Amino acid sequence: MSKVKTSYSCNSCSYKTIKWMGCCPECQEWNSLVEEVIAPAMVIGKAAAVSAGKAAIMTPLRSTPDKPKERMFSGISEWDRVIGGGLMPNSFIILTGDPGIGKSTLLLQISNRLAQKYTVFYFSTEESLQQVHQRAQRLGTINEKLLFSDQADLQTIVTTAQAAKPDIVIIDSIQNCYSNNAQSFPGSVGQLRESAFHLMRLAKEEGITVIVSGHITKEGNIAGPKTLEHMVDAVFYLQGEERWQTRVLRSVKNRFGTINELGFFQMGEQGLEQVPNINEHLMSEASYAPGSALTSVLEGSRPLLLELQALTIESKIGIPQRVVSGVDHKQVVLIAAILEKYLQVRLSAHDIFFKISGGFKVKESAADLGIALALLSSYFQQPLPEKTIVLGEISLTGQIKPINQINTFIREAEKFGVKQLLVARSQKLEKTACKVISITNVYELLSLFTA
Repeated sequence: MSKVKTSYSCNSCSYKTIKWMGCCPECQEWNSLVEEVIAPAMVIGKAAAVSAGKAAIMTPLRSTPDKPKERMFSGISEWDRVIGGGLMPNSFIILTGDPGIGKSTLLLQISNRLAQKYTVFYFSTEESLQQVHQRAQRLGTINEKLLFSDQADLQTIVTTAQAAKPDIVIIDSIQNCYSNNAQSFPGSVGQLRESAFHLMRLAKEEGITVIVSGHITKEGNIAGPKTLEHMVDAVFYLQGEERWQTRVLRSVKNRFGTINELGFFQMGEQGLEQVPNINEHLMSEASYAPGSALTSVLEGSRPLLLELQALTIESKIGIPQRVVSGVDHKQVVLIAAILEKYLQVRLSAHDIFFKISGGFKVKESAADLGIALALLSSYFQQPLPEKTIVLGEISLTGQIKPINQINTFIREAEKFGVKQLLVARSQKLEKTACKVISITNVYELLSLFTA
């Protein structure tokens, strides 16, 4: 009898080794290596290989029938927009996020809405039916058309779906699914790979939309590891925002819509409630104090109005501090260097503290001008005029450059009473009721604080 061969795979990354180690050398996670049985390779001869399968029929795309499928709308606009304009039939989707963030609550609310028009099977692999019933009562989502099961066996789930042909199958969560064919524990890399493969084939071959929830690691990545992200059609993260106890639904991968699309929800007594006007919250918090500047960034198709906050203070130590959150610290340091070079403001001798209000993160260069004005406003201790939006990119030569899609930002800003725009002189604008201040280079910024 041949000896069973095993290997060890890391739950947090795809690192493999033939012996167990306490710490993964790839991702530095402790106790993440799980033993797996290595399936023996199938050795077949050349003749057997030729007769093992049928040749595929190759056809040009022009002759492939094009039958556009109608998307499935839940009626929850924040979900439908982030998902790409409704659920696409035959798709395989994963929703992930921190424990307790509200994934199960959101899926229960979505499935309740969808069950009014479509056949929905909800498999709860983590909670008993009694626990799901108690949550549904609390949320007011008791629906006779929505069918539940607490079955976690993957073969049973797939067989049930193949026999009944529902429109949508929801599994909460995929980490608790198990396959009797896999020689490892539920949640391990081997189990997740096999579960994801069978669910992907279920979606594509049977025409069933499959939505699963997934756990994340402490770094915020899908536990699995990245295998799941490559196998699914769309990945959505449900994240928490500290100030207003808001939940942010973000699309990270979406074959049927835009990525980085954001949807906002607020946890209440009736579950997750939509926050369609997040900019109203953001603008109500704007301080208009020295060191504050308003800018706008595009997340998916939604423009967000954000407050940039800077604090500069003369350093008491040899090496000045640079504490930055919400934006790449190198971007802030670079803009501070440009201001010192051309405006002779000695920011290199000052401690700089910088953040994005609301806990958001900015990656766009369109915020360059806002960062510069926030730093200068704190340096001179003079506030910018109220209701002023700053939009522009700064080059290394101190020139102010135009940005893309600025008219989208302006239309959103006008809804909230923005009175003044600060943009590049070469920026092309649509007609607006706002007062427009056009500048060419950073030298002109001093006039805002020395007048």
